[in-house]
Amino acid sequence: MTRPTLAKGRPWRVAGPYVEACNCDAICPCRSVGGRDGKRATYQLCQFAIAWTVRDGHFSNVDLSDLGVVMAGYWDEDEAGAPWRVVLYVDSKASDEQSAALADIFLGRAGGTPSSNYAGAIRDVLAIRRARIEIDHKRGSQKIRVGDAIEVRARAPFPSAETVACGVPGLDRPGVELVHEVMKVTDPFLDFEFHGRCGFATDFDYSGS
Repeated sequence: MTRPTLAKGRPWRVAGPYVEACNCDAICPCRSVGGRDGKRATYQLCQFAIAWTVRDGHFSNVDLSDLGVVMAGYWDEDEAGAPWRVVLYVDSKASDEQSAALADIFLGRAGGTPSSNYAGAIRDVLAIRRARIEIDHKRGSQKIRVGDAIEVRARAPFPSAETVACGVPGLDRPGVELVHEVMKVTDPFLDFEFHGRCGFATDFDYSGS
């Protein structure tokens, strides 16, 4: 997939359900729990797969509704700035224009909410790929599948008496901590598999000028 070149400054908004998995133990120490700031990742190296389903969205006059985006990658707590290295997967149902808009938005190139929440941490975009994306947001049994590259299956919610929030969708959007049966990522740039580790589900609402 070619590098997006859409201009900044065009109005856009994307909103819908969100689900993620990473290799930390639940509750992920990076999260805000009971309003307290997060801490270091459980195992120093954070490896993750995060998924957004755009139920309602547009980039200027380009409709983005009913499309999925998945990001997989890693970051090292002991590296200065803990920069992210990621592969972005864009729904194969999207047109070239839709794909470019989604990549610009979720990589933070279009500014707006992702830039404030997480995209400033992305240093290396290892690849942008078109792929068949299937995301199931059913509570307690969430699933992510990206062709043969990614498989994520939730086992159950992880109970918490306190509010849990994640910075990627936004700390203003508390959600449900999860334990995943499996998180498996197989890509030329990424290769990891974990069982019984954490995840998180909520919704997101990102926008730009």
